[in-house]
Amino acid sequence: MMGLFDKFKNLFASKENKEEKEIVESYETGLEKTRNVFSNKLNILNSKYKKVSEEYFEELEEILIMADIGVETVMNFIDKLKARVKKEHIENSEELKEIIVDEMFIIYVNNEVLVNKINFASEGPTVVLFVGVNGAGKTTTIGKLAYKLKKEGKKVILIAGDTFRAGAVEQIEEWGKRVDVPVISKESNDAASVIYEGLEKAKEEKYDVVLIDTAGRLQNKDNLMRELEKINKVIGNIIPNAPHETLLVIDATTGQNGISQAKSFKEITNITGIVLSKLDGTAKGGIVLAIKEAVNIPVKFVGMGEKLEDLRVFDIEKYIYGLFKDLSE
Repeated sequence: MMGLFDKFKNLFASKENKEEKEIVESYETGLEKTRNVFSNKLNILNSKYKKVSEEYFEELEEILIMADIGVETVMNFIDKLKARVKKEHIENSEELKEIIVDEMFIIYVNNEVLVNKINFASEGPTVVLFVGVNGAGKTTTIGKLAYKLKKEGKKVILIAGDTFRAGAVEQIEEWGKRVDVPVISKESNDAASVIYEGLEKAKEEKYDVVLIDTAGRLQNKDNLMRELEKINKVIGNIIPNAPHETLLVIDATTGQNGISQAKSFKEITNITGIVLSKLDGTAKGGIVLAIKEAVNIPVKFVGMGEKLEDLRVFDIEKYIYGLFKDLSE
């Protein structure tokens, strides 16, 4: 029986298309730190235990927790593995490798139709609101997404809605210059008024996409909640059914802390997708699976490096391939 992973392997090894090849390679490189730890440990585990046993599962559990997949997710995962081992009468640990890959895919997909694309408006500007704590990489993500959308032929405008953090406006203006996209900002502490002005301009001048930065102070949830409610109201008044997306940016290197941020933000506003920044900077790339299980919000983009092109649309198949590529045959 050809396993799911072999299918991915064949699929990506035979990519003719140059752009697709580049994307696959960015997953391979971006997940290198996680893979080095993860695949190595799995390979060692499989050579240590030729037969599947309770000790095998205990050590596997530890490896998965170290990759930051999340304790609850790991427990469920191990239970599913044990059930399959019993049902399919698996004794050999080599055979179990395929099933580990299979079950990881199933955890993420969970019988849903996963939408990892931006939900573009059928008419008028598409509004994408960015939320997340300071330092998560929000402004950088906005700059890179603006670059990506512009390359795809979209007319993009940015709004400097983080009127709270010192230097936030300058930072987004810098990105605007770098990717040659206009930025709406003004000397004001009222984020809603800046956003109002920016959206009016976007409508008048027929922009395709508006990317809005917001303040990231989670310490005082009530204030942030009120501000986001006000912002959402202003956006909805100018452009009905907007924002079309509210993307939460999480720094992948913060691990479990990122998951608690996701839970907090989900409580205070309607998050439609997650951007995991700095995924290349961590050996705990399992956070992708943990976050999906913890908040059931799809990861829409992942940051795989410093370059402008390194913000990638998230693809679970390429992710799993990048994670397990080095598993010995």
